[in-house]
Amino acid sequence: MRIFLLITLSMLGSCATYQPTQINDVCKIFWGETDWYEDARDVKKRWGVSISVMMAIMRQESSFRPNVRPERPKFLFIPLPRKSSAYGYAQAQDPAWEDYRKATGNWSHDRDDFGDAINFIGWYVDKSHRRLGISKADPYRQYLAYHEGWGGYSRGSFTKKPQLLKVASNVRKQTARYNAQLKKCRPALDKSVRGWFF
Repeated sequence: MRIFLLITLSMLGSCATYQPTQINDVCKIFWGETDWYEDARDVKKRWGVSISVMMAIMRQESSFRPNVRPERPKFLFIPLPRKSSAYGYAQAQDPAWEDYRKATGNWSHDRDDFGDAINFIGWYVDKSHRRLGISKADPYRQYLAYHEGWGGYSRGSFTKKPQLLKVASNVRKQTARYNAQLKKCRPALDKSVRGWFF
């Protein structure tokens, strides 16, 4: 009976979703789950977007929580529909997620899966670069396009949102912090991901 209980607890523990506690330190995030680093590195190679930019956007959007949704407003005690369909690590909305799935040809993507979510961010940044001419290394403007959508960015909708401009500035600062941190821990992470026999 004790062995069965230990096996069950071990299985439940392995199924638990990783939740980083120190979200301002990208090295600690990746050391907590090296699979995340491997996913981020693969996405960087696929879309040509820096890990720091993608992680800073994800930090802003969800604080690395997999099941986040916008709060549901209430009228008295009655829950009303959510104002947005945003969900998951990347806070991707339904239409953008469907575009992404069609573009990548993989319908098994999940917004509450880190690998899928960071791939979405990489795809979106790449598309913003191609559609709007925004440098992939410009987290400030990339975040504005990410938040407002390509049409909204083209119309300059963000110019009337001073709070959003502050948030985009924070994403730029977070990108710089993550970039400086990664320079120190990337060699060890690469070695860890490759393993000792390669």
